[in-house]
Amino acid sequence: MKVLNVAEKPSVAKAVATILSRNQGLRVREGRSRYNKLFEFNYSIRGQHCQMVVTSVIGHLMELEFEDRFRKWHSCDPAHLYHAPVRKFVPEDKLDIKRTLEEEARKCQWLVLWLDCDREGENIAFEVLEVCTQVNRHIDVWRARFSALIDREIHESVQNLVRPNQLFADAVDVRQEIDLRIGASFTRFQTMLLRDAFVLDFAADDRNLVLSYGPCQFPTLGFVVERYWEIQSHEPEEFWTINCSHKSDEGTSTFNWMRGHLFDYTCAVIIYEMCIQEPTATVTKVRHQEKLKYPPHPLNTIELEKRASRYFHMSSERTMKVAEDLYQAGFISYPRTETDCFSERTDLHGIVQEQLGHPIWGSYAQRLLDPGAGLWRNPGDGGHDDKAHPPIHPTKFSAGESGWSQDHQRLYELVVRHFLACVSQPAVGAETIVEIDIAGESFSSSGRVIIAKNYLDVYRFESWGGSMIPTYVFGQQFIPTTLTLDSGVTRPPPLLSEADLLNCMDKAGIGTDATMHDHIKKLLDRFYATKDSNTRFSPTNLGEALVMGYDDMGYELWKPYLRSMMECDMKAVSIGTKRRNEVLTTCLEQMKACFLDARLNKVKLLEAMALFFERSNRSSGDEQHEVGDVVRQCTLCQESDMVLRRKPDGNFMVGCLGYPQCRNVVWLPGSISEAAVTTISCNHCTPGPVYKIQFKFRRLEIPPNYNIDHLGCVCGCDEILRQLTEICGTGSRICSTVPARGRGSNASSTNAQRSNTRQTACIHCSQTGHSSNDCPSRVPRSRNSQSHRTNMPSGESSIPCNVCGTPCILRTANTENNRGRKFYSCQSQECNFFVWEDSLNSSSGGRSAQPATARSSASNPSRRGGRGRGDRGRGRQSGARTSDTTFVSATGDPVSGRRCFVCGDPSHFANVCPNRGM
Repeated sequence: MKVLNVAEKPSVAKAVATILSRNQGLRVREGRSRYNKLFEFNYSIRGQHCQMVVTSVIGHLMELEFEDRFRKWHSCDPAHLYHAPVRKFVPEDKLDIKRTLEEEARKCQWLVLWLDCDREGENIAFEVLEVCTQVNRHIDVWRARFSALIDREIHESVQNLVRPNQLFADAVDVRQEIDLRIGASFTRFQTMLLRDAFVLDFAADDRNLVLSYGPCQFPTLGFVVERYWEIQSHEPEEFWTINCSHKSDEGTSTFNWMRGHLFDYTCAVIIYEMCIQEPTATVTKVRHQEKLKYPPHPLNTIELEKRASRYFHMSSERTMKVAEDLYQAGFISYPRTETDCFSERTDLHGIVQEQLGHPIWGSYAQRLLDPGAGLWRNPGDGGHDDKAHPPIHPTKFSAGESGWSQDHQRLYELVVRHFLACVSQPAVGAETIVEIDIAGESFSSSGRVIIAKNYLDVYRFESWGGSMIPTYVFGQQFIPTTLTLDSGVTRPPPLLSEADLLNCMDKAGIGTDATMHDHIKKLLDRFYATKDSNTRFSPTNLGEALVMGYDDMGYELWKPYLRSMMECDMKAVSIGTKRRNEVLTTCLEQMKACFLDARLNKVKLLEAMALFFERSNRSSGDEQHEVGDVVRQCTLCQESDMVLRRKPDGNFMVGCLGYPQCRNVVWLPGSISEAAVTTISCNHCTPGPVYKIQFKFRRLEIPPNYNIDHLGCVCGCDEILRQLTEICGTGSRICSTVPARGRGSNASSTNAQRSNTRQTACIHCSQTGHSSNDCPSRVPRSRNSQSHRTNMPSGESSIPCNVCGTPCILRTANTENNRGRKFYSCQSQECNFFVWEDSLNSSSGGRSAQPATARSSASNPSRRGGRGRGDRGRGRQSGARTSDTTFVSATGDPVSGRRCFVCGDPSHFANVCPNRGM
């Protein structure tokens, strides 16, 4: 029978092959991946002869990612990532490993998975299983469970194969998907919101800076910031205490006031004066007792990281890297374990025997194994058992390897000494406590003598200090040598050390023993926190600002509660009490609601960042990609969404998120001051939903018969919006000499350039700067040539409105795109009639949108014939005007008594005077 064995790393595959083959008849050949060799040898499993092939992967074989249309940051609204389709696939750099597995699986009858025996390893095992069963669905799949790369463990595990645990793999799948969706949505949101809005001078390339959010990373940052805030908010408060000492022939004793200290100075002085007046001290209690100092529990991952940080100032990341090296070399057991109790079947004496030859702690190991010494004690139970691995312990003797660094030496020593300590008797001490009374006030002193050090002889990292005090007897009286009233001030707690931070994460259930060090490292990599030489953490301005922003929103996203609940749910999946889909749905719904609320309150993030960083005047360079509110799905590419955006010049547009691959865009009128997508759907446009937009127009930039508030649809069915786009154009109304708000002096010139680039050459004279309809080379037509045009009594040209019949006076537009162009529009507020004068030469009439109010007006004769401009009390153009038309401002209102201050011509303003600048 041919058996394919797959390990998690090449070094583990080599170690397993070497142990099982006993280094006899071992053949090595290359696979498709040059890093993952194949080892072949013969072996017997449960009495059956097998041809073994051992190879490996490199960690996870597959990755979880969004489908391609959602992978780019600007491809969709980040809120869509909570339900966007995801796929698990083999990435390009691991296709060679996949091909090797497929080729070998086709030729094998058994598949034995030698992955790490934790949840993550089980998930990798199912990735390998999926690849192999796709090419050989009849292959028999087994799981080898082991905790150390030593002969005894490996041979025992291969003879006791079990089936893979689907529940463990499901728990990891849940965590991966939750972390992907939450992390991607919040990371995109806060990066695109903040990165280009502020000057982030701590990063060399702040344009490519990623302000990441992780469901575990952010609560970890929260611990650091919360302690920092405690320190910053601390107000020192003075207190007073009474200290007493007594010197005798046997030595000096220091007695502490049993009240501790008082914050009321007057009370402290009164009590102190009472003691001074009656200073005789009387011994009221003498207590002798035996004290025990117990050795530590067996070592798990978190305790290893905490102690390495405390004893050696090693980072948790470095600790796990060194521990992994020692494990793969066979010197210690698997370093990722939650277990802190040994099972009854563990050969503890055998582990101690392997250390007998060590020149430093070998003699202590000999004492442990000597029954007459009475030093042996079965290790305590820490109360944690992950059912996968034993506590971390030494698996092979070493007096120091030539290739080891100082960190390797120290960590191996810690593992060995910790194991020897946990199977030793506790230290024994004799403690004496003496209490005295002075004027009714109680004081106490204590001393300790160590009788037997026991485990402290080998565990040099701990000490049990003590001091001798003179002998006192009950009822004895003496006069204190000193009796003083001393003052002090309260002090804030220290910054969190790495050991403290790991302890906070462990208690709150943030991360796992295998991932906690990664979360801490990311805080440093993302510039959210710094670590000093004493391994104490402080938040950076960026880290504090992010936490402050979310805290001001009223949401505790930086607190550990949400993630702790998720970790509990994932553990429930691993033991089968909850289903995978149930946990996914619950967690994602909860976090999506938090995300949507956070986005609505994004101003809080901006305000918090503004406290620490200067505002940036630059544009993001990505305006076209700025994600806004979704209006509809793009009908051109049919993949991305069309969203409402505000351009740097202040104008609005609706564009496709698939830009630049898809350039679908709807340009909106330049007279819009505010726009917001609503939840109201358009009943006419398909395919839906198409959400209407609430517009607010600038009053001075639209004709007076249009309302400044308009709920409209941008997909072609809204006649009013189409008219305003033609009247006002899509360019900015800002004068080129006035800088746009918040963009500096360059913004307006940029807008002017954009406006100029939209102008095309005239078809009559081939010149730019005017439209073909306004070409001065064209011969103007007589207004009287049109039968439907009439002259008003004042001499003004007019045409009747085709809706309500009101005379429409000829006016001149003053917008940037149509300056000087003549048009007719109805004066009635209930009517939307509008037509360009030059279009009357080629068409039958003007446009008219007929909403309900306009139709009712047209059908009611009593409401026809709206008032003329004179009836509105605004007057007419003065008699000095040489033109027979009324010149109007950008709003369509007539200009009365105004002339160009450059040349004096009343037909135009100075900003469009042809003599300006001459």
